[in-house]
Amino acid sequence: MMTEIHPDEPLPDEALLDQTLPDETPSTGTAQSDLGTGEIESDGIASGAPVADEIVSGEPALDALSLDVTASDEPLPEGALAEELTSDETATTEPVEDEPPFAPLNLRIEKSATLEAMAALAKRYASPDYSVAHGGHVRTIAAGHYTVTGLSRHLHLGDFVAHRSATGIHLGEVVRVEPELAYVCPIEPGEPIAIGDTVIRKGAFRVAAQDEWCGRTLNALGDPIDGLGPVMPGLVRRSIANTAPSSMGRQRVEHGFRTGVKAVDIFSPLCLGQRLGIFAGSGVGKSTLLSMLAKADAFDKVVIALVGERGREVREFIEDTLGDNMAKTVAIVATSDESPMLRKMAPLTAITIAEHFRDQGDNVLFIADSITRFAHAIREVATAAGEPPIARGFPASVFTELPKLLERAGPGEEGTGTITAIISILVDGDNHNDPIADCTRGILDGHIVLDRSLADEGRYPPINPLSSISRLARKAWTPDQEKLVSRLKTLIHRFEETRDLRLIGGYRAGSDPDLDMAIKQVPILYEVLKQTPSDLPVDDAYADLAHALKAANSPGNANARRA
Repeated sequence: MMTEIHPDEPLPDEALLDQTLPDETPSTGTAQSDLGTGEIESDGIASGAPVADEIVSGEPALDALSLDVTASDEPLPEGALAEELTSDETATTEPVEDEPPFAPLNLRIEKSATLEAMAALAKRYASPDYSVAHGGHVRTIAAGHYTVTGLSRHLHLGDFVAHRSATGIHLGEVVRVEPELAYVCPIEPGEPIAIGDTVIRKGAFRVAAQDEWCGRTLNALGDPIDGLGPVMPGLVRRSIANTAPSSMGRQRVEHGFRTGVKAVDIFSPLCLGQRLGIFAGSGVGKSTLLSMLAKADAFDKVVIALVGERGREVREFIEDTLGDNMAKTVAIVATSDESPMLRKMAPLTAITIAEHFRDQGDNVLFIADSITRFAHAIREVATAAGEPPIARGFPASVFTELPKLLERAGPGEEGTGTITAIISILVDGDNHNDPIADCTRGILDGHIVLDRSLADEGRYPPINPLSSISRLARKAWTPDQEKLVSRLKTLIHRFEETRDLRLIGGYRAGSDPDLDMAIKQVPILYEVLKQTPSDLPVDDAYADLAHALKAANSPGNANARRA
């Protein structure tokens, strides 16, 4: 029996092994790859990743094995080998030139091998010197996916596999399983695949985050792309497919915080552990507002997922926008030209890193730009797997994956920290009721709507205070602030609904006191709310507003207006 590794158990530093698949012998039973800080575990042994000391048992590791046997779940008849079983699932082992200084187990497997010999062989496979995995072969190849035979009964949806081709080892994710075939979407675009290539089951993809990752920029697999050298994995490995904390085990959301963006702090204040969406069409200013919110000083750590972004903007966002805050930030990047699998994995990897920081007691800001491109990536993968569309081209799996991701943010269990999520949603053609926008709006704890007409007027950030809402605002407002905001929204509504009437001269001053007040104060409010990324975050937006209104109503200004 193989010793099981529990994925969340800490691993001792002295028991780290780095196993790689030998290049010279294509093997159906073993495959190892160097995956950087992201890890894939198969049957309790992580390829290219730290291995627990209970498996190593203090002995030196062998790099390869030397036995070819056929794996099967059927019992072997006494005195017979497994040659009558399926040939698609094999465990292949290769010899090591330098045998470690312990007595080797001499097994001579012949046609007359007994069950005792096979039991000894199975016992030997449990040794840390061996890594055995189920394998199969490529049967068909199509655009966006390929099929594998011989692995179906050993695979689950979301498992990773290692595909060995002439150019090396490449990763893929299982997206569909049938009795005889498994459908796999390759992680890397342009991966060379040939009929009959070996495919090995690797298990769930895991990330081993640690505090030293702060200040680094990684890809969706957890490999550094900033040119600052490798990153060391932490001691706890987490699956990127983790589930959210239980609803009754979570802390309550209680404490508000200042973002430094005046329009947000006044009309849609946020709380630690809240999940907020920024809804806007293309080119309205979602990324700009996200960059301003990323400067909030209420957080111990910041994790950013840039999904499907333009390549030229990544470095600008990280170096110019984050600035000194990059020291407490981990950025996960999957640009628009990368494969749909990497674009799908990027926010999952990022939220897993955020969970690591949350569980050690940190208040974490999780920013995803944009969740719509995450949904597009899921759609591409699902379409390749043959899943039918149900809503404007989106398959059902999109509406399953979105809540799974978003529910992982929020407050943690008692004694841990929080994940405050701010995500952007790209609405299709400025239609705020498209399927993705409608689905996410129902999951989140609030939404900020960016209005293209406000951007056209030069009002930045172009936040529409009447359409935006924070479901946890009452936990952040004082009673006086709540009354003030309610009054301001009333004035804004009267000002906007009578705009056309006033433009044609249909309103006479003095006939409506509320409208007179709106005409006097709303333009001042709009001016106060203007803010650019180069402006410093504002500590007290209400004080700035009160100062502006007081100055506008001073006798000197009143006389100037009458003159």
